[in-house]
Amino acid sequence: MDLTLSSKAPEAVATPLMAVLVAADRPLGQLARFDEKFGGALAAAAAVGDFRGRTGDRLAGHRRGTDGPQRVLYLGVGGSESLTPETVRCAAGDAVRFAERRRLPSLALSLDHPGPGIGARHVQAAAEGMVLAAWRFDELKSRAGPEDANGDGRSRSVHSAAIAGAPPNAWDEAVRFGRAFANGENLARTLQATPGNLATPSRLADEAVRIAEESGLTCEILGPAEMERQRMGALLSVARGSDEEPRLIVLEHQGGDAGAAPLVLVGKGLTFDAGGISIKPARGMEKMKYDMSGGAAVLGAMRAIGELDLPVNVRAVVPSSENLLNGSATKPGDVVRSRLGKTIEVINTDAEGRLILADALDYALSWEPAAIVDCATLTGACVVALGHHRAALLGNDEELLGELRDAGELAAEPCWPLPLDEEYRKQLRSEVADLKNVGGRPAGTITAACFLSEFVGHTPWAHLDIAGTAYGKTKKPYLRNGPAGRPCRLLLEWVRTRAGV
Repeated sequence: MDLTLSSKAPEAVATPLMAVLVAADRPLGQLARFDEKFGGALAAAAAVGDFRGRTGDRLAGHRRGTDGPQRVLYLGVGGSESLTPETVRCAAGDAVRFAERRRLPSLALSLDHPGPGIGARHVQAAAEGMVLAAWRFDELKSRAGPEDANGDGRSRSVHSAAIAGAPPNAWDEAVRFGRAFANGENLARTLQATPGNLATPSRLADEAVRIAEESGLTCEILGPAEMERQRMGALLSVARGSDEEPRLIVLEHQGGDAGAAPLVLVGKGLTFDAGGISIKPARGMEKMKYDMSGGAAVLGAMRAIGELDLPVNVRAVVPSSENLLNGSATKPGDVVRSRLGKTIEVINTDAEGRLILADALDYALSWEPAAIVDCATLTGACVVALGHHRAALLGNDEELLGELRDAGELAAEPCWPLPLDEEYRKQLRSEVADLKNVGGRPAGTITAACFLSEFVGHTPWAHLDIAGTAYGKTKKPYLRNGPAGRPCRLLLEWVRTRAGV
């Protein structure tokens, strides 16, 4: 979506649709001049109590005359003093959905009415909401179907939007950040939505090279030979069952002082997970193309970090492979040796994500990072524990965990902490190796994080289990059912905070 700012008053903007946010505690008379263009529809509805500016209130109307907006959509957002960025983000998404249903190619959004309740974070959220809502995945359709166009061939896609009434130079940075954050998350969603026969490890690596070229990053790709030299036996063991070669993707943004310890983002890039020898049930297996969601979020975040040129050093690692089964596939009971040198008894080959992350985390330690954050669709137990609303958060540094919780609240991608006590580590004891890759059904999310903690040393580290939040059905108007791109914006808010901007 092409997103711009306009300093024109809302009633002077020539647009197919003007969406106006209306606060419940602000005088509606402030909108009288605008409302006149639409026959006083807002005043009439307010007079009989049909529109009060409450969150969820909506009222649409059409222009009387020949200039200004052709249509209006009034969107209630509740009290101006308690107005949250997420409320604005949802309202902006609502406006895009309204435009889609009417096959309108563009729209504008007015944030004037809430007055002092609108700040930079609200403007950023408005930009995010519109850009996120406009995302569609139809690259693989050979022609537009009835869901994409009506009888006259007009597309449902909204291609451009403007924020009207913007004070000169006041909202530029907020829109710049909102657009970059949303475009990064939309990239993650596109990668998630791409089926496994197309989004292979090698093609994911190609995408990383493209991102690096476009965003001013440096990129290094390790193939099987390089992984062998790096002694990445855990990662390579997962890839043995597939004809597709694995890749280790490394991206770097050098925005801080030379030699300053980097922040490291690690994302699981399992492009398709059949479970290996411990094969998954057939029902729903097509969703296992989403098992690279953590890697997709990290790639999207790095694109935005490079585009915004954040003043901090950031590196990303995405271990990528498939988890299939053939005569060479790792078997339950096999013992593999990780890059760190620890041996791992593979009890369940469907617990492969932690194996590829183990070598990636150990690889990242060589950079002596300031902190490491990994994200992965790691355990079904996380969905049982927290459902589809919050990611699980575990780690070894309370300050870092607090930063990530705050970032999640800012991004409306919340997470919730779980314990990581030594007593859970006992479930990973093996009779034949240093540890097992699973610790049984009890506390499955925690024992998976315990496993990862074995490969981060004393570096501040946090793990986000996004199994319940990365994809699925949603009621958020700025998202669609399917890929959510989470936790891309959470990671970006955290990096931005660390960068001090």
